[in-house]
Amino acid sequence: MTEKLNSTPVVILQSGHHGGLGIARSLGRLGVPVYCVAETHWEPSFSSRYCRGRFVRNIDSATPAQSVSSLLEIGRKLGGRPILIPTTAQEAMCVSEHAAALGPEFRFPCQDSRLVRLLCDKSRMQELARRTGVPTARSVVPRSREDVARFLETAIFPVVVKATNAERLRARAGGTKFVVHSGGELLELYARAGDREQPNLLIQEFITGEDWMFDGYFDQNSRCVFGVTGKKIRRFPTNTGVTSLGVCIRNETVERTTTEFMKAIGYQGILDIGYRYDQRDRQYKVLDVNPRIGCTFRLFTATNGMDVARALYLHLTGNPVGSAHAAEGRKWIVEDFDLFSAFRSWCDRTLTLKDWMRSLLGVHEAACFAFDDPLPFLLMPIADCRELYRWIRSQRALRRREPSESPGLRCAA
Repeated sequence: MTEKLNSTPVVILQSGHHGGLGIARSLGRLGVPVYCVAETHWEPSFSSRYCRGRFVRNIDSATPAQSVSSLLEIGRKLGGRPILIPTTAQEAMCVSEHAAALGPEFRFPCQDSRLVRLLCDKSRMQELARRTGVPTARSVVPRSREDVARFLETAIFPVVVKATNAERLRARAGGTKFVVHSGGELLELYARAGDREQPNLLIQEFITGEDWMFDGYFDQNSRCVFGVTGKKIRRFPTNTGVTSLGVCIRNETVERTTTEFMKAIGYQGILDIGYRYDQRDRQYKVLDVNPRIGCTFRLFTATNGMDVARALYLHLTGNPVGSAHAAEGRKWIVEDFDLFSAFRSWCDRTLTLKDWMRSLLGVHEAACFAFDDPLPFLLMPIADCRELYRWIRSQRALRRREPSESPGLRCAA
């Protein structure tokens, strides 16, 4: 049944930094009533003119039962079965695993909870990709120090160490992704963060090359009803981080690989997936598969303004998504992230001031600043300072626990 376009409310979970802000603006400009859930009052989306209401809840840190109870309370208060949009892997797993309880009060794609959890686990995701014929980077999940030692016998550095479970590695090592430059650093990191009972580290070859992405929405038949590809120009942090400056470019190989991959595994809902082009064998190798909306989603916008958030909203309210054409050459920037990234690249002498200025030509949209919604941009420095303070505190706590931390180890995310 088709509903009035902007009559159904939307609830955004944990709308940190620019991701939730982008959702609020994209849907709010259509007249959709948007409500945001976050753990503090200082989330940028809370100050957006498009945020109709704010709920301070700590969904990620609460127990599943507490999270579900809090969400049901919000759903009953708003009424109208709002559309629920999780923005983190933990939230996506929580929603899919408790779909039966949340379904009476909310709308969301009916995702297979086992598939969502598998895709959120980088090691198991890579195994699934290989089984379906999708190229992946060479990697190993060590289960003991001896496994790491065997890996070092043939290792080529640098390597990337990622979390198979982000929260556990962040608690143990202060980050979820590290660039490691030597065997000593790798052994030290495993001693500090490895878990023999529940292996939580994935050691992956470091591929030098371009980062490509696909953002799309898949219906209940795993058919891609909207999808756009793009490329990272700069990242934050610089080597393996999120997009700080990106451009929308058609890539038929990435598009075809992704749609066939999702069809093979029966995926539905919003998808954010990343690849790196390996010049050695000329293959696009999957790095991350996020079964949720990504913070970069506004890069992937069509000429008619369509994006994955709008596609989700239209589909779940019974409205046709319609055909859309990608806005080729459209650039999108996260102002504060890109400033930090560019400065780091300038310090490393990999970016000149002239090249930086040239790269900003053609930017169509900023993640933080908007003429019709300026307050979040003005308050963003407060959010950045809070995040920096939290990071410094976590690093101090780790140093107190591990005074012998290797000085060469660099957290990449």
